[in-house]
Amino acid sequence: MTESSTVAATADLLVRTAEHLFDSGVMSHSGHANLSARLDGERFLLTPGFVRGLRADQVAVVGVDGQVLGGRLQSASTEIVNMHGVVYRTRPEVGAVLHTHSPAATAFAVAHQPLPCRTEPMLRFGQAEEVPVVPWGPRGSDVSVRGISEILAQRPTTSAVLLANHGLLVFGPDPRQAADLLTAIEESAEAELAARALGGAVDFPAGALEAVRAYMARAAS
Repeated sequence: MTESSTVAATADLLVRTAEHLFDSGVMSHSGHANLSARLDGERFLLTPGFVRGLRADQVAVVGVDGQVLGGRLQSASTEIVNMHGVVYRTRPEVGAVLHTHSPAATAFAVAHQPLPCRTEPMLRFGQAEEVPVVPWGPRGSDVSVRGISEILAQRPTTSAVLLANHGLLVFGPDPRQAADLLTAIEESAEAELAARALGGAVDFPAGALEAVRAYMARAAS
């Protein structure tokens, strides 16, 4: 596959991922989000800050160092480049990073409360632990990016973080798998909030997370 066809195919995948997220009902009313997908060890594709009706020609090529290498980003979107870049630099296995203001998950971010793993979809789609909260910093600032980096170092197996007073950041091997996890996290946040009216959510039984992980490993082999 040529360079141009790889970029085109990856941009199309981001467009379809944005459509999937809207179809899943996990996006904020504004449609604000930014999605990215790795091209290689040094570059990724990044969408603009609003992805309702996203077109492939709106996607830019960005270096993991934060430089825009192709296409164009609006000035407001350049603030979030390093938020994606720090994940790609820290996690070589990550192929996609998705940032949304999904309402229920954002409620936990606003409350500065980690989201526990208490639903099987969240566990099975790759988040077998609570989603931690990154301390607040201005969007895309050194403070914010440093906070993300520190949480990733402290929690090497997390596939998502909550950005305090901001939203949700999810990452995975490819855009579709990251989108599936994002949907599971938003549904889990909704369930967690609803369960409070019934007396509060309850943890899995002791050993349940390890048992499900072991079962999934056997099924995949």
